[in-house]
Amino acid sequence: MADIKKILENMTIREKIGQLSQYDANLFIDTDAAVTGHIEWLGLSDGDLSCVGHVLNFKSPAEMRQIQREHLEKDRNKIPMLFMMDVIHGFRTIYPIPLAMGCSFDPDMVKECSRMTAKEAVRGGVQVTFTPMVDYVRDARWGRVMESTGEDAYLNSVMGAAQVRAFQGDDLSDKENIASCVKHFAAYGGAEAGRDYNTVELSEHTLREHYLPAYKACLDAGAEMIMPSFNTLNGIPSTANSWLMKTILKDEWGFNGIVISDYSAVKELMDHGVAEDGKAAARLAFDNNCDIEMCSAMYFNHLEGLIEEGVFTLEQLDKAVLKVLDLKNRLGMFDDPYRGADKTDIELTPENRDIARRAAENCAVLLKNDGVLPFKKSVTKIAVIGPFADNHNIIGFWSCNGKNEESVTVAEGIKRLLPGAEVTVVRGCGDEWDDTDTSGFDKAVNAAKAADAVVLCLGEPQDYSGEGNSRLELELHKIQLELARAVIDANTNTAVVTFSGRPIVLTELEKAAPAILNMWFPGTEGGTAAANLLFGVANPSGKLSMTFPRATGQCPIYYNHTNIIKYGKSGAHKPYCASYIEHDNLPLYSFGHGLSYSEFVYEGLELSKDSMKADESIEISITVRNASDIAGKETVMLYMCDPVASNARPVQQLIGFKKIYFEPNERKTIKFTVTEPMLRFWNNNNEFVSEPGEFRLSTGYADHLILTKEFVLK
Repeated sequence: MADIKKILENMTIREKIGQLSQYDANLFIDTDAAVTGHIEWLGLSDGDLSCVGHVLNFKSPAEMRQIQREHLEKDRNKIPMLFMMDVIHGFRTIYPIPLAMGCSFDPDMVKECSRMTAKEAVRGGVQVTFTPMVDYVRDARWGRVMESTGEDAYLNSVMGAAQVRAFQGDDLSDKENIASCVKHFAAYGGAEAGRDYNTVELSEHTLREHYLPAYKACLDAGAEMIMPSFNTLNGIPSTANSWLMKTILKDEWGFNGIVISDYSAVKELMDHGVAEDGKAAARLAFDNNCDIEMCSAMYFNHLEGLIEEGVFTLEQLDKAVLKVLDLKNRLGMFDDPYRGADKTDIELTPENRDIARRAAENCAVLLKNDGVLPFKKSVTKIAVIGPFADNHNIIGFWSCNGKNEESVTVAEGIKRLLPGAEVTVVRGCGDEWDDTDTSGFDKAVNAAKAADAVVLCLGEPQDYSGEGNSRLELELHKIQLELARAVIDANTNTAVVTFSGRPIVLTELEKAAPAILNMWFPGTEGGTAAANLLFGVANPSGKLSMTFPRATGQCPIYYNHTNIIKYGKSGAHKPYCASYIEHDNLPLYSFGHGLSYSEFVYEGLELSKDSMKADESIEISITVRNASDIAGKETVMLYMCDPVASNARPVQQLIGFKKIYFEPNERKTIKFTVTEPMLRFWNNNNEFVSEPGEFRLSTGYADHLILTKEFVLK
C-alpha cells in the first residue's frame, strides 16, 4: 500500500487536477493530426496528459498496458491511471441485456454473471465499470431501458445491489474484483417523450417513491462511485444540482465516495444554459461535489484559477484527490499498475459460454403458447425464417469486447441441438423499420409449407436500442408482420421468437401467432438458449420486468400506477372515462407476465395473524403446486396494496419475490416476512412513513392477482 498523503504533498495543483480528469484512450496512443487538434481544442498540453488520472474507451488489455507503461514513464509522481469502461452485460462473454436479466427475477444468476464479467474485465485491463445502471423506466420509447432491470423500484434495488456486491467482492485489492459506478443519478429514465437526454420534470414525491430507491440500495451495497445523469431535473442539470448532489447524496445518504461526471457533462452545463462559460461550468460542477470530470477540460482550464481567486480552497481540492488516490490504493494499483491485465486479448471459454447460455434461458419470457411449444425433438424438417433466423447481431448494444460473429444464432443453435434434422433457413425480409422488400416471401412460405415445425425470428436491430436510440413507434415493423401472417397461414405449427432491447408492440402479431417467445437480446449464447427453450431442453421461467403496451400511444405505461378515478379498464371507449378511443387501457402483457411448460397452481395464501404493531412482523405462506409432469421454475411474487392513505397509493406494489424450482407434481410452501418498513411511503411532507389501517397482500402477477388476504397495521 502506498502512502497517499505523502504522494499528495509532493503534487502540484496542476497534477492534482489531472487526478480529477479522464479522457479517451486515443489521446494517449495516437499521434495523428486529428488527435493533436483535439488536444489543442481541449486546451491541454503534453504535460497535462502526463498527469491525467483516468482513461476510458481503450480497446484491449495490450493497449491498456501500453498506455499505463508510457504514462508511468512520464508522470514524475508515478501515480497509475485508472482504466474504466462501460461493462454493462458482460466483457468478453456477453450475457443478456440488463432488462432481460430483470426478467430472470434471479439475483443469484445476476451475481454469477457479474462475477464472470469482473474476472474477464480485470484480465481485459478494467478496474472500474460504469454499472449498474438502475434508472427507473416506464417508457419503452427510451433506448436505454435495455440497461435497466425494469419498471419496479424494489426489483431494481435488489438486482443493482447484487451487481455491486458481485463486482466488488469483499476486498477490492483482489484481482478478480472491480469497482462499481452506479448511474445515472437521477431520474434519467424519466425523459420526456422517451427521448434520450431530454428534460425530466418530476415531483419530489415521485422521485423519492420510485426513482431514488435503487441508487440508494446500490450505495448501501458499497458502490465506490456514482455518476450524475445528463438530464435536467426540474430545470437543473444533475451535475450542477445541489439538491441532488448535496442534500440527498451527501447529507441524507452520507455518500463520501467518488462522483464522476458523464461524458463531457461538465462542459455541457453551458449547453444547458446554466453556465455562461467554462469557468462557470467548472465552478458549478466542483461546488456540487463532482470529483472527476469525464472527457472535457473545464477543470484543467479553470479550477486552478478558481482556487487562486478563493472560490475554492486547496483543502477542497486535496479532499477530492485523496478520494481518487485512496481508491487506486485499495485496488492495488500502486503495487501492480497493470492489475492482472493480460498481454494479449482474452478468449471465450466453454465455462463462461455455459453461464451465458443458462442466463439467456432464465431471462427468456414465453409470452404466449397455444399448445405449440415445446416442439418435439423428433421433428425431421424445421424451417427457421425471418431477419433474425441466422443473425449474429443479437448480443445487445453494450457488447464491450464481445464479438457479434462469435454469438450463436437461432439456426445454429437448432442445428447443433438436432444434428439429424433437415433445417432450412430463409431470411424472408429485412429488419430495418423502412424495409419494404417482399421478394423473399415466396421462399419463406414454401419453406414453411414443407416443414414439420417453423421458428419465425422477428424483432428490432440491436442498434435500435441503447444510448441515443429512442423510438417514435414501437410496433413490429410492417414488413415483418406481413411475413409473419404469410408464414403462419402456410403452417400453423409456428413459434415466433422475438429479439429487442425494449418492450415492442406485438398486438397484431399476438392475434396471429400460436406462440411467442421473447428472447430480448440474449448475448453470446442466445441461439443455443433459444433452441433449448423451443424444443423443451429448457423450460421458460422469465417474467416481464417491464410492461408491453398494446400501442405506442400508451407510453409511459407501468403496473404500479395510482388509483385513477373513472378508469376504463377494457372494452369499448366510454365518454368521461380515463380511456382511449382506439385501445383498452390495459397493456398487452403486464409486469410479471410469463408462461411456462409447467402448470403452477396457487393453492393458498396464509397470514400468521391478521394485525400487527409497528415493531412486529407477519409471516406469509404461499402454497404452490406444479400440476404437471414437467420440472420448472416459478417466480412467486408478493404484492402489497394500501387502499386508503393520505396519498393515493399504487394499485399494486411488489415487496417480495422468490424464484423456486419445482420437480414434477411437487408442492412447496414459500414464506415471506412483512415488516412495518415495507409498508412505508413518502407522504405529502416528504416523510417516509407508514399509516395505521388495512393492507392487502396478494400473489400472482401485476394484472392477474390470484390470492389476496388483508391485515391491519395498528
